[in-house]
Amino acid sequence: MKTVKNNRTKGQGRSVDPVGENIPMSSPDITDLEREAVAKVMQTSRLSMGPEVAAFEDAVSRYVGVEHAIAVSSGTAGLHLSVLATGITDGDWVITTPFSFVASTNVLLYERAIPIFVDVDPDTGNINTDLMAEAAADLIAGGKKASRWLPRKGAEPSGRLRALLPVDVFGQPADYDPIQAISAEHNLGVIEDSCEALGAQYKGCQTGTLGDIGVFAFYPNKQITTAEGAMVVTDRDDSAELIRALRNQGRAPGDLWLDHTHLGYNYRLDEMSAALGRVQMSRLDELLEKRERVAAWYHARLAEMPGVELLQISPSTSRMSWFVYVVRLDDGVDRKRVVERLDAQGVPTRPYFTPIHLQRYMAERFGYQPGDYPVTEDLSRRSLALPFSGTLSEVQVERVCDCLLQALES
Repeated sequence: MKTVKNNRTKGQGRSVDPVGENIPMSSPDITDLEREAVAKVMQTSRLSMGPEVAAFEDAVSRYVGVEHAIAVSSGTAGLHLSVLATGITDGDWVITTPFSFVASTNVLLYERAIPIFVDVDPDTGNINTDLMAEAAADLIAGGKKASRWLPRKGAEPSGRLRALLPVDVFGQPADYDPIQAISAEHNLGVIEDSCEALGAQYKGCQTGTLGDIGVFAFYPNKQITTAEGAMVVTDRDDSAELIRALRNQGRAPGDLWLDHTHLGYNYRLDEMSAALGRVQMSRLDELLEKRERVAAWYHARLAEMPGVELLQISPSTSRMSWFVYVVRLDDGVDRKRVVERLDAQGVPTRPYFTPIHLQRYMAERFGYQPGDYPVTEDLSRRSLALPFSGTLSEVQVERVCDCLLQALES
């Protein structure tokens, strides 16, 4: 595991923010290039299903190195279409993680599939692939072996394991060598939720390409933004054709304007958002470098701060694509009080994540209880996201760290 040591003496060489204004939790990096591109679309009569969407898709497919990129209205929409393209349906089992944004589970519930949670790696927060392999073997075997992985209620023991849905948490790829081996051994589809990890690399390979289908999301706090929007990427011709049809009300190639081969959805991305995304893609390496720089500032100041544990970067991660900057507070630190003291200083924070299995609707539906996934629950209890974006200045990062130190000491 890599850590960045703090070679600076505490308190030396620090600049001070004399204004003390509130620091934004996140902020998109938008220039006149993006504004001009969006304004140019507004001067045309083509606001949907036009050339900007095609250009944006081409930019993503070329950067990632895949045959197909399909623009959609959100990461949730992209994951939902990926579930449909994988053939997941009523009662099917899908192994996934409880340490994620809820969308990675919700898209399975939309199709009445059953999420089968396994706990996560304590260092990275990504899915524990040893547990994934064990769960896959037991679920395929069925009977009592399978039942130990099923929720207390809401899942029929007669289901079948259909797919794996790992999440690249916080911009770090999951461990895909064992995931691909599990997929090959049991003939399982792999949906890569890379909504937080555009530009990250696993052993030199781009995220989004490590499963059968990948999804990137472009909410304003992501590496690039289209305000709302996402991209589904795949090398599978049949999956791409189906996803393109489903995002557009089920209209398949050859269908007339009001003909619909499939039950579809309005998951299209508009031209203005696509124009914004196209220009952001042309700046992606710059945007990633800015985020890496801010993360390095945080690392240098926090690596030896008492009471704080930093996220570990796996040796298999050849490029981290920083989505948020999350620290873990030591046991015994009152996170609520730290959050309150930071907020009083104009420094916002967020807990990352609330365990999916303990969300009210999940506990009521499946009978989950505290203690079911202890590593996830520990990370959730101790994790705190600090203000983060490529637009943060070094002075702002120093102020956040100084305020955090004061909050911990008090």
